[in-house]
Amino acid sequence: MPVKRLKPLNDFAFQKVMGEKGDEKQLLAFLNAVLSPTGTGKLTGVRILQDKDLSPDVVGGKLGRLDVLAQLADRRWVNVEVQLKNEYNMEKRTLFYWASRYVRNFRSGDDYRDLLPVITINITGFECLLKVQDFHATFHLWEDHQKDFLLTDVCELHFLDMVKFRRYRREGKDFSLKNPLHRWLAYFDDNSSPELVEEVVKMDKAILLAQTKLEVIARNPELLRAYERYEKAASDWTSSINGARREGMQKGIQEGRKEGIQEGMQKGIQEGRKAGMQEGRKAGMQEGRKEEQREIARNLKKLGVAVEQIAQATGLSVKDIAQL
Repeated sequence: MPVKRLKPLNDFAFQKVMGEKGDEKQLLAFLNAVLSPTGTGKLTGVRILQDKDLSPDVVGGKLGRLDVLAQLADRRWVNVEVQLKNEYNMEKRTLFYWASRYVRNFRSGDDYRDLLPVITINITGFECLLKVQDFHATFHLWEDHQKDFLLTDVCELHFLDMVKFRRYRREGKDFSLKNPLHRWLAYFDDNSSPELVEEVVKMDKAILLAQTKLEVIARNPELLRAYERYEKAASDWTSSINGARREGMQKGIQEGRKEGIQEGMQKGIQEGRKAGMQEGRKAGMQEGRKEEQREIARNLKKLGVAVEQIAQATGLSVKDIAQL
């Protein structure tokens, strides 16, 4: 019986489809699609890690959790992150995650030569790098004036912009399903037609594996509830941001009227943006996300889901879940 197509880039779904033991084939195919065009070479093997929590002692007490963490056959680390909402921190956030993985387990007395390269791949649901036209942007540590001199290969950052990819596909530039990266992004895209999704699934065995596991989630009531709670959390975040922006704009307009139409409009826009971002981020990110994670954990706990599985689905610690 056909099931409703779930969103592959939903946080819960993406981690279940691409980041668990047994997902190596589809993850390796996706990594080859992203990395091979940059000259990295065809990858032959990958090991998926389940311990994706950032170490507080390494990152100054700040907690975090990676979406997908893997190690290639040549020992390089790969971190794949999905960020669908613009929190206005993506550039620094990706460097934070890269650095935390790069120095993890490195202790006093260790040899710096033993530090392993880290590749970070970011899939964004918004236009992150406004001055970059391509939907796939790649960064290395090149010298400013001698552009062909690479300081070191330990840092490689990728940005896959879904908004720019949709525009690229819509304008019909060089989009081709013969390109594996185009197939993967078309599959990840919520706006892709059922016919296009069906076509890429038939063409690509790795995408078929991903789709099969996505359908497992759709058919499992327990997993589907977790998926839907992540969707609700995203909607709540958007509502909080929009509400804060409206409130900020209204405040700005009121202030602007006191100083005249021309000056008031300008100040209203500035105050609205400032208040919208500050209040929205505080309300939507801090309170909404934390409470939603706790609510997800409570409901999964009532269903009898193992604490370790709840921790993986919500990002909460085992200790915090036990105290709920």
